[in-house]
Amino acid sequence: MTEWQQHAVDADQVVAHLRSGMNVFVHGAAATPAPLLEALVRRPDLENIRLYHMHLDGPVPFAEPEHSPRFRSISLFTGPGLRTPVAEGRADFIPVFLSDIPGLFLSGQIRLDAALLQLSPPDTHGLCTLGTSVDSALAAVQKAPLLLAEINERMPRTHGHSALPLSRVRAFAATRRELPAHALQVETEVEARIGELIADLVEDQACLQLGIGGIPDAVLSRLGNKRDLGIHTEMFSDGVVPLAEAGVITNRFKSIHPGRIVTSFVMGSRRLYDFIDDNPLVEFHPCDRTNDTSLIRKIDNMIAINSAIQIDLTGQVCADSIGHRIYSGIGGQMDFIRGAAVSRGGKPIIALPSTAAGGKISRIVPELNPGAGVVTTRGHVHWIVTEFGAVNLHGKALGERGEALVSIAHPDFRAELRNQLRNLKRFI
Repeated sequence: MTEWQQHAVDADQVVAHLRSGMNVFVHGAAATPAPLLEALVRRPDLENIRLYHMHLDGPVPFAEPEHSPRFRSISLFTGPGLRTPVAEGRADFIPVFLSDIPGLFLSGQIRLDAALLQLSPPDTHGLCTLGTSVDSALAAVQKAPLLLAEINERMPRTHGHSALPLSRVRAFAATRRELPAHALQVETEVEARIGELIADLVEDQACLQLGIGGIPDAVLSRLGNKRDLGIHTEMFSDGVVPLAEAGVITNRFKSIHPGRIVTSFVMGSRRLYDFIDDNPLVEFHPCDRTNDTSLIRKIDNMIAINSAIQIDLTGQVCADSIGHRIYSGIGGQMDFIRGAAVSRGGKPIIALPSTAAGGKISRIVPELNPGAGVVTTRGHVHWIVTEFGAVNLHGKALGERGEALVSIAHPDFRAELRNQLRNLKRFI
């Protein structure tokens, strides 16, 4: 047993430091401190606890109906475990740009009394790291007076703006558990075609922002013939690793953090976590830096690849909700769509399959569903890609962009969409 492990206590003793009425930050994504959340709900005396967090991976026991009177989840980006509680009013959601989240904590607009974290073990200097998720966690640890942690021996040690002195942690539990894994999935024909179309838009020396899922993976798997690509993104997953190892991603031509992959968090498999572990060529920064439009615009050939749930015939993009039902969040889409748009040679891209529900519903629609949130406005939108083509709406009038969108809709829905466009008196 190492010296630091001798000071570990069990998870129940860690959360014993919390008091009713506190505002508590919860570390997110692969860094979700699951043992502390389980111990939290075992505290029957706690009441009126407000939990602020981004996407949480794994079980979220505090959101179960029997615990909702005592714990109020307030997500800044909603994951699968919180969608139903938010829809049923047992939890809440803050619509906010990812780049603005740290400022909510740093300014005191959202007061934090404590933070529940998952950290990598301390080094010889007594420094832990925030591991796979720096994003808004760095601001939280800078402002919360009470830091409670799970120190996981399987948590990668990350570089960049990630270090945290163990001395700042009031109490911690020691674990050796595997992080949540998100392995690459077998791509569909639709994802493959979208990946091909986007890969054609990526030139040598481009810098990429992309996330997790079938479409980003399909794009990355088709970039092996490119040269000197860079990565500046809010998050990335496994698809980046083989390109970095093959020398396709070099980051040589980035004007911001040249030579380094820059991100604020990662989610993926153990291969990804091993790749970032103690890797000085991967830098983790808070999301008010990775997603700072004034920095993104300085990176030439910035390619931002983001997703959508629906797009209407004027180019309004809904990416955070299905009607009134919150599905995810605003995230960093607008940060990077605008940043890429004003980057020299940049391309902001929204990519989506043309249909949903097994082909029964068109994702390109005459108007968004009632309650749907506009994440990217029609004034900001540029490239739209489905499996039926890629169109650039920037500078196009309403009728022109309507026709362009109809051209990449699924053929089964084009006639009806054209009729709707004609009814809007925008048919060319």
